[in-house]
Amino acid sequence: MENPQLSDIPNLHLLEFPGSTNSRGERSHRNRSLGSLMTLPQVAQHMRPLYKTFFCPLTKKIMDDPVTIASGTTYEREAITEWFKKFENPEDIVCPKTGQKLVSRVLSTNKALKATIEEWKKRNEEGRIKVAWAALSLASTDGMVFGALKDLQSICQKKHYNKIQVHSSGMVPLLVKFLKYKDRNVRCATMELLRQLAEDDDEGKEIIATTIDLSMIIKMLSSNDQPIRHTSLLLLLELSRSQSLCEKIGSVTGGILMLITIKYKQSSDAFASEKADEILRNLERSPDNIKLMADNGLLEPLLNHLIEVETALARKAAFKAFKQISSYHPNGQVLVEAGIVQILVEELFTRTIYNEPMNSKKEASAILANILKSGLELQTVPVNTHGLTMASDYIVYNIIYVLKNSTLDELNINLIRILLCLTKSSEASATIASAVKEAEASYNLIELINNPNEELGVASIKLLITLSPYMGHTLVDRLCKTRDQPESLIHSPTELNRITEKHAVSANFLAKLPHQNLTLNLALLNKNMVPTILQQIKQIQRSDTRTSRYESAYLEGLVGTLVRFTATLYEHQILFLARTYNFTSVLTELIMKTSSDEVQRLSAIGLENLSSHSVNLSKPPQIKNPKFVKQLFLRKCPPSNSTKDRKIPLCPVHRGVCSSQDTFCLLDAKAVERLLACLDHENVEVVEAALSAICTLLDDKVDVDKSVSMLNEVNAVQHVLNVVKEYKEEGLWQKSFWVIERFLMRGGDKSASDISQDRLLTATLISTFHHGNGSTRQMAEKILRHLNKMPSFTNTITM
Repeated sequence: MENPQLSDIPNLHLLEFPGSTNSRGERSHRNRSLGSLMTLPQVAQHMRPLYKTFFCPLTKKIMDDPVTIASGTTYEREAITEWFKKFENPEDIVCPKTGQKLVSRVLSTNKALKATIEEWKKRNEEGRIKVAWAALSLASTDGMVFGALKDLQSICQKKHYNKIQVHSSGMVPLLVKFLKYKDRNVRCATMELLRQLAEDDDEGKEIIATTIDLSMIIKMLSSNDQPIRHTSLLLLLELSRSQSLCEKIGSVTGGILMLITIKYKQSSDAFASEKADEILRNLERSPDNIKLMADNGLLEPLLNHLIEVETALARKAAFKAFKQISSYHPNGQVLVEAGIVQILVEELFTRTIYNEPMNSKKEASAILANILKSGLELQTVPVNTHGLTMASDYIVYNIIYVLKNSTLDELNINLIRILLCLTKSSEASATIASAVKEAEASYNLIELINNPNEELGVASIKLLITLSPYMGHTLVDRLCKTRDQPESLIHSPTELNRITEKHAVSANFLAKLPHQNLTLNLALLNKNMVPTILQQIKQIQRSDTRTSRYESAYLEGLVGTLVRFTATLYEHQILFLARTYNFTSVLTELIMKTSSDEVQRLSAIGLENLSSHSVNLSKPPQIKNPKFVKQLFLRKCPPSNSTKDRKIPLCPVHRGVCSSQDTFCLLDAKAVERLLACLDHENVEVVEAALSAICTLLDDKVDVDKSVSMLNEVNAVQHVLNVVKEYKEEGLWQKSFWVIERFLMRGGDKSASDISQDRLLTATLISTFHHGNGSTRQMAEKILRHLNKMPSFTNTITM
């Protein structure tokens, strides 16, 4: 009542609303001077009295378009027109109020009355706004607040001018307070009124967006109450129609994420899903919002933006956004489904703008590499509308072409990353190898090894390692013709402060190239690389703690490079090298003193290669000065006890003088026990390599009887039987059966007894006899005959 703006409203303190209560929670029964409880429109009418002439006799409502007919009576135009339609014969038409027949059906606008009514409505609505303002200011009851809000909705719905009046009265800050009101009906009514005030009024939208806390509206989107959720969406939708407000709405923390979540819940709330989708489409007008949508899993707007934009700057920004999104691997499938791969492929191979920098190709290749790294099936990733996929030859050959002609390091890195992803498919790997050969791109890849950009060097070596099974000898030829190669792949200890990924992949590249390639082995020998390799192996073995995450991989590469020499021992320089540095002892020690499966496997392979030459290197002792006279003299002389006259011990297996250093004898190196221990390894590749090395001691060229006897002393047959039990690999069974057959043939009764008592072996042999391949099946059959599990057939037939 103290507000001067309300001083002209009589009896304002007498206002009551249906269902209202006083501060004590009781209905107010006081001040009935107005006759009954009054709504806000009734209060306004009390302030601005109605006149009977305002009412249409037919509708009993205030007229909007009063017209006078021939009888002189005024009606609402629409109502009297409907009255006339009731009469089939125009001559029968009568005035509904006076009953007199109408000669004419002419409707004349009652301009004076219309103007009077409009003026009255205007004044009345202004009064109602003031009353509502007062009611909201008092807010003594829920009913009062709700009634005021609903009346304001009715007023604003009629005329745009009334919205202006509400804004002008400064009511928006007052309305905003009711967004936190405890009664949900009041909150809904408030948001609906704010929506009406913003509708078709950009200035109104700005006023509301400036006054309101948008984060509060965003929070209401997650309300469990459907009316709250729907009205908040409708308000946000209206505000989002203003382009200037799009960025402000999108900047609200979690807002876009919430809208996307609602959009995808169409089954649970179709209306909310539809409105959320409309809001998101409006928000797409802001590039920042497009990026936020993509960050939160809605990629279509960014993809559409990329397709539509033509400027290099806009495309670059879009590609950068996709690069960031694609770095999160779960987004890979979504990006593929959105159709981004087709655009990326076009950007890389087709689209060419000569005055535009190649940054877009760099970004496109990075995105494609990220997508492929997510582990998608290459055959399911389409690259165009003609049915081609990422596994197609078209893609491989084009990537190789771009790689060969590109001078941008980052683009080359990304292209190689793509190729590395493609090599997960054996078919694609073969295609890549063919493309590299045809384009002679192997020179480019080899040259990239020494690129100052270490990441590029690492990527190129990784690709070369993958290609080595398909074109290893070609790569060796290119490598040995490149300056400072192959020696730069192994760093000396003085240069090696800390083992990096480059060190590890470089050493592994040497290890993976064909071991039988004599050209590379001699090149490494001539560059005196073996002492460096051995020194670094010892240095890693001496280290008690792991100094680098790449230490294990580096050790594997060093050992693999060392082992490669054992594949070309026929070359006298390499044979001398292996003897000089006692490869047998080095590899035997590595089997025992390492936790790396790969080092154990490689060491066993090296020992197998060395041991296979032992029988040829082991020779009988040579007698010095074998003169005939001296021989006669010695025959006549009695035996001497001098140590000089004692016989030099011979190797029982190789039948000659043996040593681990000169003849690579596994017995002298005490490697047999360590190889047998590897047969209990969990890694089947280690087991197979160790078993292959042991098999060299049972070859026909050695004394098999002595070898079997020696192996029996260390319980070798039981280790082999355990291999058959633990593993199902065909190749491993073939080697195991071969060893078991040797023991049955040459090991005597003890070996035969140990083998025959193993029931699981018999079952395995029978299964292999039924289902195994040719050679393994034949071995199983031979063993079963030795065990008397199958009949033996002779060449003679008794009649």
